[in-house]
Amino acid sequence: MIDYREKLITVQQAVDMVQSEDYIVTGLGASCADSFFNLLHTAADRLRDVTISTCLPMRDYPCFNDPKYKQSFLHDAWFYSPPTRRAHKHGATSFVPNNLHFAGTKRLFHKKPRIYIGAATMPDAHGNISLSCSNTYEMQMIEAADIVILEINPNYPRIFGDHLLRVNEVDHFIEVDYDVPTLPYIAPNERDEKIGALVAPLIHDGDCLQLGIGGMPNAIADALTNKRDLGIHTEMLTTNMMKLFHAGAITGRKKQNHKGKMVCTFVMGSKELYEFAHDNPSVEILAGSYTNDPYVIGENDNMVSINSTIEIDLTGQCASESIGSVQFSGTGGQADTAIGAQNSKGGRSFICLYSTALITDKATGEKKEISKIVPQLNLGAAVTLSRNDVDHVVTEYGVVCLRGTSLRERVELLISIAHPKFRDELRRQAYATGIVYER
Repeated sequence: MIDYREKLITVQQAVDMVQSEDYIVTGLGASCADSFFNLLHTAADRLRDVTISTCLPMRDYPCFNDPKYKQSFLHDAWFYSPPTRRAHKHGATSFVPNNLHFAGTKRLFHKKPRIYIGAATMPDAHGNISLSCSNTYEMQMIEAADIVILEINPNYPRIFGDHLLRVNEVDHFIEVDYDVPTLPYIAPNERDEKIGALVAPLIHDGDCLQLGIGGMPNAIADALTNKRDLGIHTEMLTTNMMKLFHAGAITGRKKQNHKGKMVCTFVMGSKELYEFAHDNPSVEILAGSYTNDPYVIGENDNMVSINSTIEIDLTGQCASESIGSVQFSGTGGQADTAIGAQNSKGGRSFICLYSTALITDKATGEKKEISKIVPQLNLGAAVTLSRNDVDHVVTEYGVVCLRGTSLRERVELLISIAHPKFRDELRRQAYATGIVYER
């Protein structure tokens, strides 16, 4: 067996390998190669047009967050996070439109990386390395890359799944010792709790769940503590799923696929979540091309997808990733999971949002309240979930099901869960824009 120490290099040696016009891919979220990207900008003087692909980076890195390096580095992201949103305005960062299950496949159709560099566990006694927190696209990129470099870290959890590598499949290792990036807990507010209380009765014992992060999903998860035999087939394994497991709500016994397993394509959350996932045979990270395939999702009966959106128009179009034409997050798995849940026998999909938002009036500089249910999406807004694929919609004012409904029915249903002070104007705008006409 090859000793991994024979392949050890320093972070500086990895940076020295980078050439102008290279394409570099790193792992999603916590699987980003932190030490490498903290140092890469120091080579900016000798580099031009190096393209970096990230997904949900959790930290700011000078190579794409400092505008003085934008001639040296281009940054293409599959999903925006706060660091990516900050980098976007400098002009070198751009979004790669994708449904998550095709993120790696379609990117490789366009271009393949010369270098893959990401975080991973230390090799075990048998020469196995776990990519740890994600296999959204990582194994696809590793198989395609000319050079594979892993930052191996004793703090990273070894998680079971299809993202194990042997020492002989990796070109270089860098020994590092930083903490796994964590996500802060977002406490639910009153509106989150109202939405959670509306959704919880529609989740039944034995259902299989996909759920995201934030105050609203946290409130929904809190409301599910007394459920039993829930399953998990999700894009992201979250801290609240761990809590539901410990509460006895999640067993996976009723699943058709991966019975008894909490299946995901990446793990991101608290330190306790990483400790829970470490060497836990009930947790499996599988390729995003599989986990998020709508047909695979639909193979579990009673699949429930719960996602959020920024705004929804009166026909059911959901803009969940951009504010007007400005990218805010990404499509991620919203369409994958919403469609997959409706492929499922007994499955359901939920889109949750507050009825209103506070924005700054550009003319006066003052805050004003607007409806998030709108006659037409903001100019340039990306449609994340088409009106053909929307199912249940939830605000703090109620739940409506749009599955199979006409535009006339949708207008009335969505107005019924809008904030009361906007309902008359929404109906007037529905007539004025020709979505429907008054009888």
